[in-house]
Amino acid sequence: MSVMTDMILAAAVSQVSAAKGLSKLVVRSFFDETTNTASYVAHDPATLRAAIIDSVLDFDAAAGRTGTALADAIIAYVRSEGLAIDWLLETHAHADHLSAAPYLQKALGGALAIGRDILRVQDVFGKIFNAGTDFARDGSDFDRLFDDGDQFAIGTIPAIALHVPGHTPADIAYVIGEAVFTGDTLFMPDYGSARADFPGGDARELYRSVRRLLKLPVETRLFLCHDYKAAGRDRYVWETTVGTQRTGNVHIHDGVSEDEFVAMRTARDATLSMPKLILPSIQVNMRGGHLPAPDANGTRYLQIPLNVL
Repeated sequence: MSVMTDMILAAAVSQVSAAKGLSKLVVRSFFDETTNTASYVAHDPATLRAAIIDSVLDFDAAAGRTGTALADAIIAYVRSEGLAIDWLLETHAHADHLSAAPYLQKALGGALAIGRDILRVQDVFGKIFNAGTDFARDGSDFDRLFDDGDQFAIGTIPAIALHVPGHTPADIAYVIGEAVFTGDTLFMPDYGSARADFPGGDARELYRSVRRLLKLPVETRLFLCHDYKAAGRDRYVWETTVGTQRTGNVHIHDGVSEDEFVAMRTARDATLSMPKLILPSIQVNMRGGHLPAPDANGTRYLQIPLNVL
């Protein structure tokens, strides 16, 4: 870990520790069972300023139809609580669901943000999808591109963006007060870790990113992006702690070496099929959730590249 990376992590540790005596971030989750995705509204109770994290646009792939039921539930909650949205945060360009961020932004405002390495994702997948002139590949579909260690706030609650690549090159975890929104970097302890075989993914980077997060104080709350109900568990769960992950994560608990993890992750990834919605999801999410521009007939189209992935 570089000196700069060490300093950024130290700042995150200090922030989490200092948050113990301050207003605790209020987190409301919205779980989409169709895509196994947890979206969040996180707000500062002192100011009612808020962020929406990893939102989901309903999508019926067979019919080619989008919907806004889950996003509308988020809008209703935000309005009922009197919240003001400052941020629409994406942890990465998801491969399993379409983002509802533009729809939510139109209704509620806020700045749309993601990690700066989305530029790498846009370059790779812009070529795969043969994206046209409506797709700039320069990050301009987002309002803010976070670098590792960038600081911002939700009302009076400080926040830090941590670059946690491995699942994809652009993954960001958001440390907000004493809570962390990890994206796909970690799953529940009984399920383990995310795959690292997408273009730009890297199992060694994923190991180092997870170990970086697990250096935060053991009581740090972790809010995960997905849950798939591990064998023997009959309900969905998407909140855990650093301490629980360190002692109980089946893939990467304390004592698991980098080489052991890489061998396990590589072997496991070789058995996995591509996510069912990867092709529609990536081409939308690399644009910040914006759908491709309509053709001359007024209809928008998604591309299905053949024999590429």
